[in-house]
Amino acid sequence: MKKLSVVVVAITPFVGLLPAASPTTIRCEAADDATEVGPMITEADAIRAEAWIREAVAEGARLVVGGERNGSFITPAVLTDVTPGMKCVRLEAFAPLLTVATYATADEAIAVTNASNYGLQCGVFTSSIDTAMYIARRVEVGGVIVNDPSNYRVDQMPYGGVKESGLGREGVRYAIEELTDPKLI
Repeated sequence: MKKLSVVVVAITPFVGLLPAASPTTIRCEAADDATEVGPMITEADAIRAEAWIREAVAEGARLVVGGERNGSFITPAVLTDVTPGMKCVRLEAFAPLLTVATYATADEAIAVTNASNYGLQCGVFTSSIDTAMYIARRVEVGGVIVNDPSNYRVDQMPYGGVKESGLGREGVRYAIEELTDPKLI
């Protein structure tokens, strides 16, 4: 699941692009290059994700695309008009679900990000390095990726999160440190 915060003046054109960008065909062949989305781990997980989507809609979110469940499959869903208190925003659905919140100021975007129980990484898209640094210093996440998606990762970087996004860091150096017992003599 991904969570996006989009500046309010750009939300209408941004949301207009989402249905075309969302995968519509679900395949479960992992070796098939055409596969974009596979099944949830269990049908119970798919039922939970579907319930979260319905709960968000009942609380005022708008379902732009997707969200249909068939057994353990869910079509990728996009929810807009979400609020920080919604379960699908606060918690990690581990499902093909994108929530899109709006903000008018950087501080509002930071507040939405920090309201989550999780803090793995975030991506900040801006033409201003000052804005990127302002946000990076204030968001409660393990890594901030500037002008690239939050799933960017290379082995040399200290990849890991804060809050309920895990303990420690991944990456060659950090794995070696985890497997080493230093001794002072």
